[in-house]
Amino acid sequence: MLHKLLSIHALFLFFPHPVTEELIRRRAEHNGCEILSLEEVSLHQQDIERIEHVDRWCRELRILYLQNNLIPRIENVGRLKKLEYLNLALNNIQVIENLEGCESLRKLDLTVNFVGLLSSVESLQHNAHLRELFLVGNPCTEFQGYRQYVVAALPQLKWLDGTEISRSERIRASQGLEQVRRRVREQEQEYLRRREEQKEEAAQRDKERKPDSQDDKENLRSAEEEEQDFWHTPCSFTPESRLEAHRRLEEKKNANRKEPEKKNKPPRTLITADGRVMNINEPKLAFSLTEDEESNAVVLDLAVYRHMDTSLMDVDVQPTYARVSVKGKMFQVVLPAEVKPDSSTARRSQTTGHLVLTMPRVGTAGSGSGSVQELWGKIRAIKFDKTPERLEVDPSKRKSVDVANIVPQQSNGEDLQEKPGKTAELPEEFMDDPEVPPLI
Repeated sequence: MLHKLLSIHALFLFFPHPVTEELIRRRAEHNGCEILSLEEVSLHQQDIERIEHVDRWCRELRILYLQNNLIPRIENVGRLKKLEYLNLALNNIQVIENLEGCESLRKLDLTVNFVGLLSSVESLQHNAHLRELFLVGNPCTEFQGYRQYVVAALPQLKWLDGTEISRSERIRASQGLEQVRRRVREQEQEYLRRREEQKEEAAQRDKERKPDSQDDKENLRSAEEEEQDFWHTPCSFTPESRLEAHRRLEEKKNANRKEPEKKNKPPRTLITADGRVMNINEPKLAFSLTEDEESNAVVLDLAVYRHMDTSLMDVDVQPTYARVSVKGKMFQVVLPAEVKPDSSTARRSQTTGHLVLTMPRVGTAGSGSGSVQELWGKIRAIKFDKTPERLEVDPSKRKSVDVANIVPQQSNGEDLQEKPGKTAELPEEFMDDPEVPPLI
């Protein structure tokens, strides 16, 4: 009978959201992610559409939360012999079934579901330890004689919908039970007839939203108007309407997630337009750039992840720079000396897993430009040392002026000679002019 109640249209609105082992382990953090000994797990609000695997993976479960999902049927819980509390509130369940194997079940919560076959509660008679049952918000609670029928059908119950069942109420419920049962079955037939109408209406609405001909597509209203019409038009609360509302919310959420993905980042500039090679470390890996003087080679040690597969790396050595792609992320470094790409080698360290590039330099060891540290030291000195340079002169040429070697000039055809006790006479050109006043 359950298959008659479920609409094929409702079942295929979504892709399935199964219960996976990864999902259960994430929810079992309080138990060290161990699921075999798990006694309590909460799988609420996971868009689960079917109960599966839990009865095989978590045999020790005592409490299982599955509220606020899209579960249409109670199934695959019969092996949970120790289960005491099952919460299936806010789902799409229409029939109470398949709980006979839960021998220890004490509390069952089916709040706000679509249970319309009230007679299906009689399947809980096998659960001798059942003490609490919640059916608030289900269509069956609107039936005349609902509470009397449930109290009489389940004598082991102590609480129904949060209200304690008194002894006098149980006695009254047992009186006239056959008459109440007939009335309940009549109301169930009426409910099934309404459900068929609801499913036909849902199929008609779905057909209107998906036009067949091209003319219908041209006359179709905008998506915004159709969306507003859906949320503002009153409709019956059915499994189909709940699934349709969830589908629209999920599509809107996925559309919002895709918006940032459309904004692609601009490609990384590896070499500028003027030919300048850029230093880039996208994977943010530690590295060292040294020089092996004995082999006259530049060595690059890149600290890639130890357990990373070598197939995820791509190496490109050029005369002036080295480039390594690590899982699509680019690492590029400018080399301090020109190297030989054809003679370069790339190896993984057996101990650390590092990627080691050995790149022989161009030229012999003595004709190189020095070690990497010396080369970088010279670059820093040129860039930061602002001391003015002076011309170096041969030290043998740097002498003080010897006055004795100065050749005296002649004046009026006579040699200027020093006389004892007298000051040497100055040339005429150095004589004071009497017309020029002295400098004070």
